Amino acid sequence: MIFELTTQFRVEDFNEGQKWYVTLLNRQPDFIPHVEFAEWEIISGCWLQVAEGTPSEASGPLRLGVTDIEGERERLVKQLNIDKFEIYSREEVPVKWGTFSDPWGNLLGIFEYLDKTEEEVRIKIITSN
Repeated sequence: MIFELTTQFRVEDFNEGQKWYVTLLNRQPDFIPHVEFAEWEIISGCWLQVAEGTPSEASGPLRLGVTDIEGERERLVKQLNIDKFEIYSREEVPVKWGTFSDPWGNLLGIFEYLDKTEEEVRIKIITSN
């Protein structure tokens, strides 16, 4: 039985990496078990780890669900100086999404449900666990 998820991104400069991810996630890490390693519990049971090291080529993307993709893109472009960040949609896909990279080449993204009723149901399910 799978009950949790953890993914890790490596950054060449941990202090800069931690600051970048604090800005991205809008909060401090939940857990710093040792030097050059920080963890955020994104949602219950789903962790993002940032560690100093050589970034893996083509890591990700790790996409995070948001309720306002245009607003989040504006915030991230402004606060993290992201220059390549387009928002996409396709008729057969129930979300809008965008992918960008951190300064170390790790791929990230955000997505927003088009059906706000479905979005509310998903949020309720996730936050009730």
